[in-house]
Amino acid sequence: MASSFRRSDCRLCASERLTPVLSLTPTPPANAFVVPADLDQPQDVFPLDVYFCEACSHVQLLDVVNPEILFADYVYASGTSPVFVQHFKDYASYVAQRFVGVELKGLTLDIGSNDGTLLRQFKELGMDVLGIDPAQDIAARATANGIETWSEFFTLDTAQRIVTNKQRARIITANNVFAHADDLRAIVEAIKKVLAPDGVFVFEVSYLSDVIEKILFDTIYHEHLAYHSVKPLATFFQSQGMHLLAVERVSSHGGSLRGFVQFADGPFEGNRSVAEFISDEQSAGLHEAKTFQVFGDKINQVKAELLDILMGLKRQGKTLAGFGAPAKATTLMYHFGLGPDVFDFIIDDSPLKQGLLTPGLHIPVISSEALYTEPPDAVVILAWNFADPIRRNHTKYLKQGGRFIVPLPTIEIYEYE
Repeated sequence: MASSFRRSDCRLCASERLTPVLSLTPTPPANAFVVPADLDQPQDVFPLDVYFCEACSHVQLLDVVNPEILFADYVYASGTSPVFVQHFKDYASYVAQRFVGVELKGLTLDIGSNDGTLLRQFKELGMDVLGIDPAQDIAARATANGIETWSEFFTLDTAQRIVTNKQRARIITANNVFAHADDLRAIVEAIKKVLAPDGVFVFEVSYLSDVIEKILFDTIYHEHLAYHSVKPLATFFQSQGMHLLAVERVSSHGGSLRGFVQFADGPFEGNRSVAEFISDEQSAGLHEAKTFQVFGDKINQVKAELLDILMGLKRQGKTLAGFGAPAKATTLMYHFGLGPDVFDFIIDDSPLKQGLLTPGLHIPVISSEALYTEPPDAVVILAWNFADPIRRNHTKYLKQGGRFIVPLPTIEIYEYE
């Protein structure tokens, strides 16, 4: 397979009535960190152009980067974030009680299970668990830590082997990965193969409504091929013989959508949430291309405001660093022009990223000890969805005269008072 290709039809409804609505600066894959020894190796960049489907309202990238490039050496690990560990603990308890009941028996399958953080919560509730994740090192560590994980992509063949060697799943989850697959029909076919007749498929994805409302443009990167809203999802699942029975908003990743899906003749009672969300989306203009073209103007306004602050500090001779090296930081730094001439280094708490260089821009990633050993005058919190715990954990840095700058959803500056 080539390193990338451009599709010509909507991945939900197959329409070719696709309107370009936003063009961000091309970037390398958002998690393509570089070891210092490979600094001289060129890194390809790929377009970040967003399209709106005039037929079903789905918003998506058409340029598809080979998933082997994106995920084989993945360095994101859910378990490094206490916020996400608690999120998944609450998630597992809620889903198990609502859809399995008192006797917590049966298989929970997690697609894109990462380090097994969510599955560990289901296992502690008493359920059998199995993870599927193509990131070889992370999958191996999860298995070694007691969460059986198959290192592969979730395909129809994978589903058949699960049914043959395990059992049908009472619960299937896919968190922040249902937006990652180019062929969503194939994913749903595989889900239908392994899901028990009385089972439920639960997914979380970044919610397009939050992306627009909060100007979260940096959640647009090559791993995220789809930017989901309820209307096109409901139509899509119906076309696949399934039923989106309920949706709700959750706070993770700056604002996410959690959906619950069963077979069309499944046993669970739906509620009015799907219809209510679709009505709200209509009112917010999410089903119109012009909304996303205006979105681009708002991004440029934030860019101008942030650069005015940062360049003002640089002119004063101040030193700057970033805090957090999530995937979204790649989009933000490229589109806003925040390279090594702006940031001396990037701080990240994940040992998997420390000692590496950021994708394309090659800024060193180091531990938070640097806030105290070589303190920058100001730190831009690139992992803005964790801004509050970062500030709480590093009050000492503020007391010593540092300042934190949060770029999104709105620009905020924090100093010690």
